Formats: sequence, C-alpha cells, structure tokens
Amino acid sequence: MPVNYNYIARMRFSLILFLLVSPYALVAQQLRNPAQRAVKQTTLVQQGEQLTLPEAISSALEKNYSIRISRAQERIANNNNTYGNAGFFPLVTANLQRNYVNQNLRQEFFNALQPPQRIYGVNNNNLTVGPSVQWTIFNGLGMFIAYDRLNELVRLGEANTRANVEATVADITTAYYDVIRQLQRLLAFRQALDISGDRLELAKANYEVGTRSRVDFLSAQVDYNADSAAYIAQEQAVRNSKILLNTLLVRDPNTEFAVRDTILVRTDLALENLRQSVLANNPQLVVAALNRRVAYHDIRLLQAQQLPQVDLLATYNFIAQNNEAGFGIRQARNDVLTYGIRISVPIFNGLNQRRLIQNAKINSMVTEYQEADQRLQLQSQLDQTFNQYQNSLKLVNLEVQNYQIAIQNVDIAYERYRVGNSTAVEFRDVQRNAVAAQTRLIDALFNAKAAEIELLRLSSTIVQNVR
Repeated sequence: MPVNYNYIARMRFSLILFLLVSPYALVAQQLRNPAQRAVKQTTLVQQGEQLTLPEAISSALEKNYSIRISRAQERIANNNNTYGNAGFFPLVTANLQRNYVNQNLRQEFFNALQPPQRIYGVNNNNLTVGPSVQWTIFNGLGMFIAYDRLNELVRLGEANTRANVEATVADITTAYYDVIRQLQRLLAFRQALDISGDRLELAKANYEVGTRSRVDFLSAQVDYNADSAAYIAQEQAVRNSKILLNTLLVRDPNTEFAVRDTILVRTDLALENLRQSVLANNPQLVVAALNRRVAYHDIRLLQAQQLPQVDLLATYNFIAQNNEAGFGIRQARNDVLTYGIRISVPIFNGLNQRRLIQNAKINSMVTEYQEADQRLQLQSQLDQTFNQYQNSLKLVNLEVQNYQIAIQNVDIAYERYRVGNSTAVEFRDVQRNAVAAQTRLIDALFNAKAAEIELLRLSSTIVQNVR
C-alpha cells in the first residue's frame, strides 16, 4: 500500500500544534471570569484576637487619659461642694502660746526707803491656751450664693466628663471602622493583584505560543508589579490605622487584633429629631450654659460683699503666769471667756469693688456670647454633617451599581483580551475603573458611617446607639 506523505505531514503538524496550544488552552480555560473568581475566592487572614467595637469602647472608657483627667476634676468639684466650703459653718481654732522672758533688773525707786535692786537672770513665763470661735451669720447671703455656685461647678464637671466620654466613643468608633475600611481597600487591591496575575499568566502563555508579542507580556509584568506596590502601600495604611486605634485604647501600638469585615450604616436618622436632641442634650452647649450661670453667681458674690457682715465671736483662754522678778504678781491662773458680736460695714476701698463687679458683668456678657456662638456652631455642624450623611448614602447606592457593572465589565474585557479582540491598554483601563469603583464604594460607606457617628455625637446619643 503506498504511503501518503501529505497525510503524515498534516498529522505531524496537528500533533505539534496540539502540544503547543494545549497549555495555552488550559490556562485560558482556567482564567475565565477572573473578576468574579477573585471576589469569591480572595480572602484576608487577620492576626490576633477578635476585637469587637463594644470591647474597644469599654477598654477606652476605662483607660483613656482624657476621661481619667475629667473624672478626677469632677471628683475635686464634688469634694469642694460642701456647706463648710460655702461658709455656713463656724471657724473654730485652738490657740496655745507660751512665752519665756529672761531679764536683768537694775531698778531705783522714788521711795527712799526701798533700796535699789540689782537682779540678774530673772526668768518669767506665761502660758495662754484656749479655743476661739468666729461664726459668720450674715454676709449679704454670700454663703448661699457660694453654695449655689459650687453646685453649678459640680454639674459643670459632670458635663465636661460626659463630653469627653462621648468624644472618646466617637473617636474609637471612627478609628475602628477606619481599620475595617483599610482592610476592605487591602482586599480590593488583593483582588486587583489576582486579576493582574491571571492576565500575566495569560500574556505569558500567549507569548510562549507566539500569539502575542513580548511587549504585551512585559506590559502585563509591569502592571502586576504596580499592583503589588499598591498592595504593599495599603498594607502600611492598615498598620497605621491599627496603631491609631491601639493608641486610643491606651495599649501597645503594635498589638495585633482582628475586626469584623463589614460597615453597617443606619439610614433612619431624622434631622429634626437630631436638632432637638442637640439643643437639649449636647454637653458642649450644657457647659456653655453652666459657665454663664457660674459667671452670674460671681456677680452676686461680689455684690454681696458690699453689704454688712455679721460675725459672732467667742474666745476662752486659760492664762498662767510665773514671775520671779520679786515684785508684782508671783503666780496667776486665770480663766477668761470673751464673747460678742462684730458688724463690719464696707465703706470705701478705692472703688475696687465697683471695678470688680463691672468686670464680672462683662465676663457674664462674654459667657452669654459664647453660649450663643456655641449653639450656632453646633447647628451649623449638624446641618453640614447631615448633608454629608445624606450625600454619602446616595453615593453608596450609586457606587454599589457602579461596582457591580465594573466587575462585569472586567470579565467582559478580559474575555475580549483573551481572544485578541482588545489590547492590553484597554483591559488595563477597565481594570483600573473597577478598582476605582470598589474603593469609591468603600470610602462612601466609611464616609456615611463617619457622618452617622458625628451626628450621634452631636446629639449626645452616641453612647446609647453606637454599633
């Protein structure tokens, strides 16, 4: 039977082509839909123990230095809030005085019958011991005003502590969700890197079988390296966010911990409810109002000093005397009780009291301005933050759609690139758009959450509603 060399040649060529193309076909089959596969399969492993938001807040409220300082100042205000500090109680002191006198006497008398005296080393001593009492029973009602002022200072300390607590809770919550944001961005860059790795494998396979140029393979390598650099930079951003949260928690900045991987945003916040809560409960506004009331009490205290002051006085003394001079009383033991009433009427002190009252009135007016300004600033912050909150929610809905479209577009562009219907530059643009859409979605979620946290802080409801 004659040999068909043309047939054998065709079979040999088909076998060689099969051997060359088979790896490429296998790679191409494995690399279909890289975007969807990256989203499903790419995960991040977090080191350290799980840290929940309530645990972080509880730890911060216990250890945070600003809160500890505020609570210490609050205890000082409570310690000062007593009737005795306001001047209601009498002042009782115990006195003891012992005097020693050493004398050398050289005396001549008018009486000629008494000879001159020359006495050296005469020791005399006397002892006075006893309590004294001074009780102010009227000082222009100053003691009552002082006690009211002390009560206001206690409330002022409590308001300052509450302000620090709420600010700390807001800072901790924002920092906690920033860690989640940075981790989500890291996951996005990891997914982009995986897609670039798939493209690099495809470009390498295409280059090896001769269907793509070396330039296309090297471009894929450059893009893969660029995505690797972006991933490394994002790892540093994750570490920085964790260091910040650890610092707020007052612990080793390098402590490793894991957090949950989602950001949940409330959508039910209403502006009018928030506004009413701000005006009624915001601790900064409460502090401003209390400062105004303290300034008012300062005026009353100074005005009270213009009125007469009535004091009850009493003193009991035991007096012992020893005299070695040779004349007068040799020894004495006396009990002396003195009591009475003293009325002091301020008449003139160089107009200083009038000046102090004028300055106190000016200071009271300043506190009124500060309260009004604080109210205006809080309303402005509320309106701006609520607008940011609403816009962020709109952006979240928009970016969710953009991200879904971008993921589909990556798979379509990759398939076109795989079969040779598009260039590497076109695919890279699609890939960049997808990463940008994903990071915009992550940032929109974080911005919405940050605005929600700030709204809760401004309305003084963050401690009850943080989650």
